[in-house]
Amino acid sequence: MKRFFCTLALCVILSGVAKAQIRIDGDRGGRIGTYIDAFALVRQSGETLVVDGECLSACTLFLGIVPRQQVCATSRARLGFHAAWSPDANGIPVTSTLGTEVLMKVYPPKIRAWIRRKGGLNRNLIWLQGRELMTFVPSCPRQRRSNHRAQAR
Repeated sequence: MKRFFCTLALCVILSGVAKAQIRIDGDRGGRIGTYIDAFALVRQSGETLVVDGECLSACTLFLGIVPRQQVCATSRARLGFHAAWSPDANGIPVTSTLGTEVLMKVYPPKIRAWIRRKGGLNRNLIWLQGRELMTFVPSCPRQRRSNHRAQAR
């Protein structure tokens, strides 16, 4: 039996029969609790989480929830970190101290240290990408392309 859980660009398909890859690309984040729950399901599934594009805000919580051996990043991967926020009565974003504390508690110590070196979480995005990202997240194995051609006999 398959269970489906979707949050914006993140859609986790869990199946006891076949292992699959879960791909993140263009995920702008969302509610912290939703992502914690989604990544807990990924962790339990044993499936590989492939970061293949932008993963912003709460999407970055996979770093503290999904085991390192279950995650990889392509050369297109780009993580964006900022302070948590919620809209006020007028819809204006207001920084959430509690939400930001939750983010920092979920991140592993090396990511917390990196964030502190970059000035901490605030309204501005802090980008983690390229070689710097690969110090935290393993690079995905390259897919081989088959160049076999049928030969006429």
